Amino acid sequence: MTVGAGLSDWQWERLSLARQFALAGGTVMLVAVLAVGLWVSGRIEEVTVRNTANATALYMESFVAPLMQELSTRESLSPETRLEVARLLDETALGKRVVSFKLWRAGGYLADASNQSLVGKHFDETRNLKLAWEGEVQADLEETSDEEDIAERALGIPLLEIYSPIRNTRTGEVIAVAEFYEDASALKSDLLKARLASWGAVAAVMAAIGISLFAIVLRGSFTIDRQIAELKSLSARNVALRIRAQGAAGRVAAMNDSTLKQIGADLHDGPAQLLGFAALRLDSLRAQAPAGKAQADLDQVERAVRDAMGEIRSIARGLSLPDIAERSLPDLLQALTQSHADRTGTEVGFASRLRNAPKLSAAVKTCVFRVAQEGLTNAWRHGGGTGQEVELEIVGERLSLWVRDRGPGFPPDNAAPDEGGMGLQGVKDRVESLGGHIDRRNRDSGGAELRMTLDLGGLE
Repeated sequence: MTVGAGLSDWQWERLSLARQFALAGGTVMLVAVLAVGLWVSGRIEEVTVRNTANATALYMESFVAPLMQELSTRESLSPETRLEVARLLDETALGKRVVSFKLWRAGGYLADASNQSLVGKHFDETRNLKLAWEGEVQADLEETSDEEDIAERALGIPLLEIYSPIRNTRTGEVIAVAEFYEDASALKSDLLKARLASWGAVAAVMAAIGISLFAIVLRGSFTIDRQIAELKSLSARNVALRIRAQGAAGRVAAMNDSTLKQIGADLHDGPAQLLGFAALRLDSLRAQAPAGKAQADLDQVERAVRDAMGEIRSIARGLSLPDIAERSLPDLLQALTQSHADRTGTEVGFASRLRNAPKLSAAVKTCVFRVAQEGLTNAWRHGGGTGQEVELEIVGERLSLWVRDRGPGFPPDNAAPDEGGMGLQGVKDRVESLGGHIDRRNRDSGGAELRMTLDLGGLE
């Protein structure tokens, strides 16, 4: 973050749009006020100093330059000319504001000065002095840091230092440079007032812009906050409805499983027992029946009865569920793979990875169990039972289950038959009722894969 020092990103995001604008916009506008105020006040000072310098230089050029024309033929001023220049500086209104005077010749030679101790010495030419020799009037406010400005610094008052070129009236050639130090106390006071006025104007304009924009943003922020509150309320209601719907679907699935378990028990205890009794009675009838065709018919009936008993017991086993509520999901899947391996005579690999797994409801465990059961049934019936694997992973609130085999894979139309199992469409509906997703695909290395994913967050 570059705006709102002292606020973390999290704290910044929690602020309303209006407060973010107030902090960010206020900082930007403060910087803008400082930058524009400095620029405007700088331009005012620059223009004021330049205009004052030009006015002073024009005055000096009108009255002093004619007295210094002798410098076109002499190296320095005559004593009479010096007295006349001193008289002008002492007796005129503008001259009375000039507290010091220097007259420069080429090469930094000081031909005349208020401080006579400096006359006849050479000094390094400053930038302003060089520009004055090129014919430009130059000025500095409170800049008395040069070597020859010792006496001026000692005065302790603000000074306007002006460099005015002295030209030959006939040829226009610059023959000398006059340097004046004017008392700038009044000028400094005027500049201060101008700065304050410019800063006040800039601040007022920026404040008006900021308040107008803030009012617009504040209105938009209120609208956005109200809409966000409404969306949060609607989202909370939707989540509550989704949880209730998933809970209801889970309870319906549990009821269906209970019903299927009861049907399985009824088949085992009812028709299966009756068929068993019929098989025993056939054994007693076999001794009473004559040899020949009657015995052959009895053999066919006995085979049909025993096949029917096997089918009923197989159906009963498929419909029955283990003790879902008391056992963990890995234990249930381990028992399922072992039971499938024992029943089919095939090998089934099982692996589980659990990290920060929450407690699972009976509806979730039943759903995962049925998906694994259906996947293994299809792997045995349509994949030949080769390379069967069941893999479970729970990381936080995300559950994933894979059932794989090394068989021929799903047919091109992806419509594998569901004989003997709960049906892929059935387990798909069960998974989706809990907000999960199930898909099947052919593996690149050969075989089929059934994958289930389920978000456990918010499930009852």
